[in-house]
Amino acid sequence: MTALQAVALYASLNLLLLALLSVPIGLNRNRKKIDLGDGNDIEMTALIRGHGNAAEWIPGALIGLFLLASLGIGTLIIHLLGLAFTLARGAHAYAFFTKQTTGPGRIFGAGLTLLVYIAIALLLLWKALA
Repeated sequence: MTALQAVALYASLNLLLLALLSVPIGLNRNRKKIDLGDGNDIEMTALIRGHGNAAEWIPGALIGLFLLASLGIGTLIIHLLGLAFTLARGAHAYAFFTKQTTGPGRIFGAGLTLLVYIAIALLLLWKALA
């Protein structure tokens, strides 16, 4: 597997996660008759923010991984970063699916997401200045 193929793997997994996060929003909109926004419903607010949070973080990581692969970072590094990021986003999403939005899954997911972002940023800076 090449580095770009590894990026494609983690892109597909994270895009599927984004799609999966949208399902309960649609189901709850239909069940609760909420056409737009959260309808002042705390469950809808949490679901929307869980999806929104993923939509905010996933694109940047995938762009970073793509740039790293394009700049010659090895497949192993892409796998390490991609797997860590995917696990982080999965843990964060799981917290929203289980309605444990203040629990360890969310803390672990947010923390690991940030660490991976920093690692990607530093590697990109190193490759840009090399």
